[in-house]
Amino acid sequence: MRRFWPLLAVLLWALFTFGPLLSVLVASAVATANGCALDEGSIHPCVIAGWDAGGLLYTLGVLGWLMLLTLPVGAVVGTVGGVLWLVWWGRRKWVRNR
Repeated sequence: MRRFWPLLAVLLWALFTFGPLLSVLVASAVATANGCALDEGSIHPCVIAGWDAGGLLYTLGVLGWLMLLTLPVGAVVGTVGGVLWLVWWGRRKWVRNR
């Protein structure tokens, strides 16, 4: 249980940082696989199994603009978190070897 919280924190950090990139990649892959057009200019019809997924694909594609915020913030948070973890780990090793 002690290792659960750091893993959850890393997972949430990765989801926040790379979530918009993942949404763009998924939208692009689905649109390409079904022969649909995908761009940021307008919603294009994309019928998949009788359902028009054009609006959803457009939303996922435009969500990529959120990367302009999440990538830099995630980089700073990840760097600070990594440095804090290294300091904690180093102090723990130093105390054990004393």
